Amino acid sequence: MCDAALRQVSRQEPAIRIEAEGEILTSHVWTRSCCSDMGVRSARGDAPRPGLARAAFDLLAALLLAVRSADALEMSVGKVPFLEAINGSTVTLPCTYSSCIGIENLYFRWQFTRNGTVQTVCDAVIPSKGAVPKVNMYKDRFEFVGKNNNISILLWNITFEDGGQYTCFGRNPKEKDKNHSAIFHLIVVDELREVDNTATIIIASAVGGAIALLMGFMLLKNFTLFVLSKLEEKKKECLVTSSGIDNTENGLSGSKVNSKAKAPKQK
Repeated sequence: MCDAALRQVSRQEPAIRIEAEGEILTSHVWTRSCCSDMGVRSARGDAPRPGLARAAFDLLAALLLAVRSADALEMSVGKVPFLEAINGSTVTLPCTYSSCIGIENLYFRWQFTRNGTVQTVCDAVIPSKGAVPKVNMYKDRFEFVGKNNNISILLWNITFEDGGQYTCFGRNPKEKDKNHSAIFHLIVVDELREVDNTATIIIASAVGGAIALLMGFMLLKNFTLFVLSKLEEKKKECLVTSSGIDNTENGLSGSKVNSKAKAPKQK
């Protein structure tokens, strides 16, 4: 009965063919009681393998999600999403956008949130890549300083009331109005706190001392091995020289004996 249903469903619904371990597998979504779960049968009529089918579908979904994410709009405020600045100074609130398929009438907006109150700082529409947007500013002391894919803003003479959360939002109609946002925190202080680097200095000194000690040990070891090798070579040379002298002395005394032995007796 399930085989008949399989043939019926294969004519009505598209199948996903998966090649695994040298077999061609066909999967269908079943709605009947005999085949309510995912059925996977091989071309040779093997037993169903729901685990393999589920793994294949998970892999396919992950690939589709990865492709979609790669094309999606992304807003970024950099690797450090916060800044601590002195009261009265001028700061830059960074933000950039990126999209693999490009932009078309990209809408971006800066918002400021403090104590639950949201205020729009500025917004604009970028017609295309490289175009200069006409930015609408809604708060004083802010200035748009972006260029190309950079939509950063400048805040002059900051006060304690300027501290809070700044949200950089973007929406790209070319990606079916895909939108994304990034958050940057501004902290306003009277004066910058001095960072105690004592622990860092101690750790760095300890690591540096250990490295210097290791290098000194390696140099001493290499020097010792070099001296020993030279002494060994010198010892071998002395042995060879003394052996040659012994052979020469033995040969000379032997020749004298032979000459005495071969001398004819005079009558």
